[in-house]
Amino acid sequence: MTRRLTLLATAAALVAVPLASAGAAQMQLQSIFPKSLPLLGKPGWDVADRIRLITNGSVDFEVQNPGELVSTGEVWDAVSTGAVEASWYSIGFAEGVIPSAPLFTTFPFGPDIREYSAWWYNGGGKELWAEITAPHGVTTIHCGVLVPEASGWFREPIESVEDFQGIKMRFFGLGASVMGKLGVEAQSMGVADTVTALNTGAIEAAEFGFPVLDELLGLYEHADHYYFPGWHQQTSFLSLIINTDVWEGFSESEQAAIEDVCAASMMRTTAEGEAVQLAPLAKMQAENDVQVHRWSDEMLDAFRGAWAEVVEEKSAEDADFKRAWESISAFRASYDEWESLGYLK
Repeated sequence: MTRRLTLLATAAALVAVPLASAGAAQMQLQSIFPKSLPLLGKPGWDVADRIRLITNGSVDFEVQNPGELVSTGEVWDAVSTGAVEASWYSIGFAEGVIPSAPLFTTFPFGPDIREYSAWWYNGGGKELWAEITAPHGVTTIHCGVLVPEASGWFREPIESVEDFQGIKMRFFGLGASVMGKLGVEAQSMGVADTVTALNTGAIEAAEFGFPVLDELLGLYEHADHYYFPGWHQQTSFLSLIINTDVWEGFSESEQAAIEDVCAASMMRTTAEGEAVQLAPLAKMQAENDVQVHRWSDEMLDAFRGAWAEVVEEKSAEDADFKRAWESISAFRASYDEWESLGYLK
């Protein structure tokens, strides 16, 4: 009898595993970046695969490339309404709906990954964003990190603010508002449109990513003056956004699995991003005559001054922007003391 019960229990355990995953419906996850882009797009697929593995298939996201379900500009609303269950996303793209959104993903002269993640996880940033986005029915889990971006590709050297006047340039997020104050005609564009516009002359300059991405996209073919540092995006978060009803339908263990996969992805993308930039940068300089420049202190001061104006204007226009800015500014002021004590410069 004991042996029979043991055999029955073993058989039940073996059957239970596939039955648990067999009933799971596949959900759609629309990425705003293509799988072909390392660090930017591919982690979305890696995260979905890892979630599927750890949950034994009970959480199963089918990841789609940009535009396969909805356009990038429609993704936030699609997840909000439940038309699409989830997205591999940068919440800065929701700026048109939520003006404070860029402050939670990347902004000019922003913090490095240590400081930014400290504010998000332990300084009230995550809770504030959840409060702001609650009416939209979207749950956000930061799930990847981008290293500092380059400041842009230009066809001619930029030696003063006057050289910016009338330049048409692809630029992302709040940095675009800064560039607008300095005379640039800043435009928001996706990957393919940016390369095409540079090629045809529709724009004369562009910021997009960091060396490993920019070399892959061949931006050096259209402009060969490459500027650093990326004052506009020192650190950028990538996020898994999920319709809140879908999120609340997951079990506690499924939610924990998703959160832990994303926490691991934050570390992996940070490490990979820091390790892979110098080789493509050296290649572009050696083989494509790319000229690398670093902004002068005077130019950085000009960017900083324009950014202060943007902050003042946007804080006056939107109460959530104002309180988000006050929250992260207060945290950074406190963090400065710890950084000065704990870290070597």
